Amino acid sequence: MQQGIPDNIEALSPKQVHLIRSAYRVMGEKGTGNFSLQDVADRAGVSKAILPYYFGSKENLILLTMRWVLTRVEERIRAAIAGATTAEGKVSAALDAIFVGPEANREFYLTYLDLLGYAARVDSFGDVGVAFRDIINDLYADIIRQGEKEGVFRVGEVEEAAATMRAIIDGLFIQWVQERDWRKLHPRYREVCKRSVLTYLRNGAGDV
Repeated sequence: MQQGIPDNIEALSPKQVHLIRSAYRVMGEKGTGNFSLQDVADRAGVSKAILPYYFGSKENLILLTMRWVLTRVEERIRAAIAGATTAEGKVSAALDAIFVGPEANREFYLTYLDLLGYAARVDSFGDVGVAFRDIINDLYADIIRQGEKEGVFRVGEVEEAAATMRAIIDGLFIQWVQERDWRKLHPRYREVCKRSVLTYLRNGAGDV
């Protein structure tokens, strides 16, 4: 018998969250296509039979893990920008929340990029990645609109600028995960990202 899978991530039971955390760690180490339910069970310290009971299938576990980790990232960014008052302060706070640390960022981006590839090939996963992209872009767009009102940002189309801001961040992370000395270079990439995003937003899309 399978336990029901909640639509709301907040409704996950503590046991499900523990198993999802374990799946996330395993996916970061082995990749989405290379891990097994036994790998997750071993990491979680449970019987493999527990996983089908809670999730039904490996695909459901991957989907819930993807939703769980992306929801956590969104919540962390929202909390960070809520504590800043100016648009430039919100950009800095958002990037500090995103660049949480070398190990955590490496694990996230290796897993995230792998999940994006998986989602591109499996239709049922595509909506999750698109929803996350739209949520993050909307957060960035709100910051950009505030910056325009404050007179510190000058962009053409706000939605396009938000997508470009996200592309700058993701692009630098993709470069960073390929660095041999990724731990040491993490602070440098964070500062480069801040300068690049703020320069883009201050100078205007047409001047970059």
